[in-house]
Amino acid sequence: MAQLQHFTAPVDAVLARMRALDAELPEPDGVAVFNRVYLAVTEEVGRRLDAGVFADRRAAATLDVRFAERYLAAVDAVARDRRPPACWRPLFQFRRHPGVRPLQFALAGINAHIGHDLALAVVDACRTLGCEPADLEDEFDRVGDLLGSLEERIREDLMPGPDVLQIADPITHLLGSWSLERAREATWAAARALWALRHCGDLAGEFTERLDAAVGFAGRMLLTPYGD
Repeated sequence: MAQLQHFTAPVDAVLARMRALDAELPEPDGVAVFNRVYLAVTEEVGRRLDAGVFADRRAAATLDVRFAERYLAAVDAVARDRRPPACWRPLFQFRRHPGVRPLQFALAGINAHIGHDLALAVVDACRTLGCEPADLEDEFDRVGDLLGSLEERIREDLMPGPDVLQIADPITHLLGSWSLERAREATWAAARALWALRHCGDLAGEFTERLDAAVGFAGRMLLTPYGD
């Protein structure tokens, strides 16, 4: 039991931060929308850690925490009037735009977090654990499967009504074209590339910057306002 608590205490700490944000942010705020989604994901990861679903609890907890820390660091940067990573800037820029729907906020946050943060979190976790990305593939897949099941629920809960969809057909097409599965596949490839480049200094930095910029561009497209 003590060993399990040792693994889950850091998860509890990031959960506490997300719950505090949930209580603090106004409900329509775009960051609040994403935070609620991510809180649900992290709570489910915590339950599955407790239930022994992950074969390697230490690896799963480490990946989960390193992953969450990337999002929380972006929140902290904005709170201190600093620029967050490029992948997060569209969400913070458009968080109060009346023409952006909750589903767009949720998917833009997932895009930033999966497309950029998860690749870096895999590398962070490998350094912490002293392992290779291949050693975390099972944990990566289990977390990805959980996100996939929640994405379907998110789309059902946050998708605008039929009348809005008819009016906003281009936006409907845009949201439908983004795929979590494709994002996961690209992220795993990016994580492996970053790990291979970890001793290459400037090259690794350039790869990370380009990944950040590309994910940020996709996020900006996902947040296209459809009207006031």
